[in-house]
Amino acid sequence: MMTLKNKLNRLKSHLVREEKSIQNEKQTVMEIPYLDEWKKENTSPFFFDDSYCFVREVAYPLSYQHGKYRFSDFIEAVHAWNHSDISHPLSAAGYEPDDLFFFDTETTGLGGGTGNTIFLLGHASVSGSNIILKQHILPHPGAEIPLYQSFLENVDYRTLVTYNGKSFDWPQVKTRHTLIREHVPKLPPFGHFDLYHAAKRIWKHKLENIKLSTVEKEILEIERKDDIPGFLAPMIYFDFVERKNPEGMFGILKHNELDILSLITLYTHLSYQLLGLDANQTKKETYEVGRWYQALGDSKLAQNVFSQLAEQTGPEAISAKLALAYEQKKQKNWDEALSLFIEVCKHGTKKVQKEASIEAAKLFEHRKKDYGQALNYAEKAKTIHEEQLKVLRVKSDPFLAELNKRITRLTKKITASRDYQKQSFSNREL
Repeated sequence: MMTLKNKLNRLKSHLVREEKSIQNEKQTVMEIPYLDEWKKENTSPFFFDDSYCFVREVAYPLSYQHGKYRFSDFIEAVHAWNHSDISHPLSAAGYEPDDLFFFDTETTGLGGGTGNTIFLLGHASVSGSNIILKQHILPHPGAEIPLYQSFLENVDYRTLVTYNGKSFDWPQVKTRHTLIREHVPKLPPFGHFDLYHAAKRIWKHKLENIKLSTVEKEILEIERKDDIPGFLAPMIYFDFVERKNPEGMFGILKHNELDILSLITLYTHLSYQLLGLDANQTKKETYEVGRWYQALGDSKLAQNVFSQLAEQTGPEAISAKLALAYEQKKQKNWDEALSLFIEVCKHGTKKVQKEASIEAAKLFEHRKKDYGQALNYAEKAKTIHEEQLKVLRVKSDPFLAELNKRITRLTKKITASRDYQKQSFSNREL
């Protein structure tokens, strides 16, 4: 005789089968234009709340090389941070490689606010021996609920890695999520590595702009072929919404895919730069790394970087000596600072000589009480500055007035010192 419990279990399994059947019927009834073409691009529909979005997934082995690095080098970069005592905003110390979530979006415009719609959410992360890249695609503006549902089901990471994402991508996600937050999971809290500001700090001296495409070509050795320019993405998307033909969208997906893969390569390269692991690091890059540590208040590390560079030749070595001089001055090592400022005065460019001369004049006046040497360096700075004003066809400026004030003060101090010495000599004779 069948027990009540067995009957309920049979009924439950029947209800589950019926529910799945109903869901399958909905998906079958919901005709998706060009579905075969989407499937050829590793893309499948994601059904939710009587609607759907598309999800594309591709995998790259860690041995795959994108630009200067293999993705396995990213693993090594994370491990290097974890074995380093360097504190830095881009440090992955405390993270595993699969904790980092490389993220990029495509939107219908560059402005902020609710009028700007995200139609593509792309992300990649390490999974086993592969990089898994997923893209969540909005088939039409009314399908944001399945779009964000599919995306948030995949979000299980600790740190976002973006390119200007702090200012654009993630705020846009928050804005769109706010409109549908009652229907989808909450946004998880994230740490954030924004590589745009890092690239700007280290390579602004050599790049005409800091667009990711420029960094790819000039720094990462990535050459795109037949790539769709990002500014065309909104027009292509609107055409897709109207005609349903996804041919143009496939180009956008590839563009977004390359953006995300480049984030992995860029994070790897920046890590190698900051950790001193790039054997081909230029002198200027080394200098900018030192300046970054200096700006972060890590004097010890900044001095280590500058000291190595100062032993070499060229303008970067002079700049490193100037930076070292300021570090020594900050630590009240007056003699070491003065020696470095004097050396820069001899070998630097006119601009650098002027700066170092003023600093040398300050130390001679206030620390050494050697007013004659202080006057010499103040006058040297004035001569250089007047030459610069002449080129600019400017007769005077506040800086020149300040120099004249310093020279007048030093002249008075020298005169007073001589008068004092004469008076002391006269008193001894008496």
